[in-house]
Amino acid sequence: MAGLNHLRPDGTAHMVDVSGKAVTVRTARAEGTVLLSPEAVAAVRDGAVPKGDALGVARVAGLQAAKRTPDLVPLAHPIAVHGVEVDLVVQEDGVAITAEVRTADRTGVEMEALTCVSVAALALVDMVKALDRRATITDVRVTAKTGGRSGDWRR
Repeated sequence: MAGLNHLRPDGTAHMVDVSGKAVTVRTARAEGTVLLSPEAVAAVRDGAVPKGDALGVARVAGLQAAKRTPDLVPLAHPIAVHGVEVDLVVQEDGVAITAEVRTADRTGVEMEALTCVSVAALALVDMVKALDRRATITDVRVTAKTGGRSGDWRR
């Protein structure tokens, strides 16, 4: 297990000390999809979801989640989240969710972007579950990152 810096010599997990790393501007982008029935898609598109503004609630949930990532992911560092953009686009088969998270800190924001998309998707499912019990969250993944020692990356 050499080279895995989240493991101590005895193999147990620990939080990596990033205090010696340089503060740099970092971004991460993630995306995912909530697959929905045609009826649920129509309700979301028309703003006719019985619980209210499904897209607005999901967007705010994603924003909040990005800021709370270290509370949910045990080894994620508390960092200053300087910007979050969440977009939800209604498509023929569901809703595409994208998030971009920005910081100027000592570690990246990939987990914040993934958490943002995941919780936005969960909130959307909660909003439409009375219309579509088969709503499915799928394909949540990091699509790009910038900054840090490892540099830029795109899927």
